[in-house]
Parts: sequence; C-alpha cells; structure tokens
Amino acid sequence: MKRVTLGGSDVEVSEICLGTMTFGNQTDEADAHAQLDRAAAIGMTFLDCAEMYPVNPVRAETVGKSEEILGRWLARPGNRNRVEIATKITGPNQNLRDGKPYDGAIIRQAIDNSLSRLQTDRIDLYQLHWPLRGTWAFRRNWDFDSTGRSKQQVLDHMADVLEAVTGAIGAGKLRAFGLSNETAWGLTRWCDMAERTGGPRVASIQNEYSLLYRLYDTDLAETANAEEVTLLAYSPLAAGLLSGKYQDGAMPEGSRAAVDRAHGGPGLLGGRKTERALEAVSAYHELAAEHGWDPVHLAVAWQLTRPFRNIPIIGATNLEQLEHGIAGFGKTPSEELRKAIDDLHRQHGLPY
Repeated sequence: MKRVTLGGSDVEVSEICLGTMTFGNQTDEADAHAQLDRAAAIGMTFLDCAEMYPVNPVRAETVGKSEEILGRWLARPGNRNRVEIATKITGPNQNLRDGKPYDGAIIRQAIDNSLSRLQTDRIDLYQLHWPLRGTWAFRRNWDFDSTGRSKQQVLDHMADVLEAVTGAIGAGKLRAFGLSNETAWGLTRWCDMAERTGGPRVASIQNEYSLLYRLYDTDLAETANAEEVTLLAYSPLAAGLLSGKYQDGAMPEGSRAAVDRAHGGPGLLGGRKTERALEAVSAYHELAAEHGWDPVHLAVAWQLTRPFRNIPIIGATNLEQLEHGIAGFGKTPSEELRKAIDDLHRQHGLPY
C-alpha cells in the first residue's frame, strides 16, 4: 500500500487507516486481532484508536477496552514495529474523569494511561478528540453556537496543551500531534500558537468526511492545504449508510444502528439516518452500478482523489467486512465518474 506523511511531521503511514472503535463492543477480541493481522499483512499499517473507545454506545464499563485489545495485539513479538498508532484524549465526557475537561496536566496523565493500555512506549499520533470550545461536528452544525470561552481563554488553553505535548514528544512518548472535530478557526489558531511557542505543528485533523458529508470541502480544506495538515477522514461510509444495508427500512442484526437501539438509543446513526440521506444513498448506488463499481469501494476510492491530503479511516465490525473493503483497494474512479459524483452532490447536498 502507498505510504504518505502526516502533514509536516516525519511520521509515515499507510494511505488508508484502520479504525478500531468497535473493538470490545461489536467486535470481539479474536476478530479484532484477526483484522489487525490482515491489515498489517497488506501494508495497512496505520491504526486509529481513542481512550473512550469502544463506541456505539459509549459506556463507563467499556471505556479503554479498544486500546487494551489493540495493546494485547501490539505486545505480540514484532507487531509494534509493523504499525503506526494514533489515539486521542476525549473532551468533557462523564465516563472519564467525571467530565473534567483536559488541560496540560490531565493530558500528561492521559498519555501515560494510553501507553499503559496500548502496552507500548510511544504513540505515533496523539489527537484531541474534540475542542473544548465546542464543535459543529456530530450534527451540531444545524444549531452551532460559537459563543463561550473568550479568545484569550482559548489561546491560554492551547499554550498549556502544547507545552504538555512538547514535553511528551521530548520524552519520546509521542511523535506527532493532531486535532479532531475541529473548525477552520481552531486549526488556524493551533498552528499560530505552535509557531509562537515553538510547540509541535498540527500534523493532522480527524473530521467526518464522506460522499454524504462534505463540510470539509471549503474553509477547512483551504486552511489545511495552507498549513500542511492531513485530513484523517472518519465515517467514509457515513456510519454504514453508503453500504446500502439500511435501505428500505432494513436494520441488520449486529449493525451499528441495531446495537444502538438495543441499548435504548434511537438507532439513527448519530443523526445520519434520515429520509434524505437514504435517498442520496440510492442515487449513489445507481451511479456506482452504471460505472461498474461496488458502492463501498467507490466511497473509499473517491476519497483518495480529493484535492487535499486525505487518509480515509475504514472500520469493520468483522473480518468479512474488512475483506470486502480491501477488495476495492487500488482502484481509482475515472474523471467522468468523479464529475458525476459532484453533480449528485449538488442534488443531495448535506442530507443529514
């Protein structure tokens, strides 16, 4: 698999990343380790995790299990040096630290906790799961309120965090620093603060991006290109919608929506499962069929054609799903198909 560099850092990773957020919930340890073995075997060496995983739903009793499962695989002889590990510190979350927001001191401890669960001495990319200012991610774009902390409070917080991250990099615990669910303004300020303090530059930003959700295309893409920041695109299949498995009222057993509903949730995939989204999925499936593409393969391959640095993060509930995704690696949509995708986007823009 092609290798790429995260932003302006020296961290080289595979051009597609394997997400691990289902490990310990939908995905048991045996299947998780089988997926990791398969990914490493084909050169998909970039693995993304987080201290709060697994999700769907997030529960106090499962927090940290994904890192632990990944850690037991990393502890096997030779595995750690085959892969690059990314993880994240969560924002305010009642399942961790009683909801206390992160600062420099908390980050220092959280890094050590993640290293312990991962059974490793280094994390290749350490990310802030979401900003303390709030974020328009997770469907909050419809009523986002940017009032809150003053500019100076935000800048002071950034300086404190960068000091902690700088120390961890100096100690060899971290190699690169990244953001997640950030805004264009936030990304710009983090880059400015790094220049001002001599702290680590932002190497990546992990935000949602898919055929159905293209908010990144405008301000954030411009900012990231100018600042040499790589997008780590999560939910490239729109939480499974683009696979087509939820069409016509279907709710497959063991699927993300079904598991959420079984735990008392609405089963709407974090607000993604709307009538307009299902209509858009039908349109993309018809387009894929016209051009001889599997829709899952098209959704991932299209990401690699975008005019900015972009690493899609794919996730699989089981090894069979992962094998399906792998079968599409290496294919590139034609210019005609890419134009048709843009035309469909104008007809079905932001359907959730």
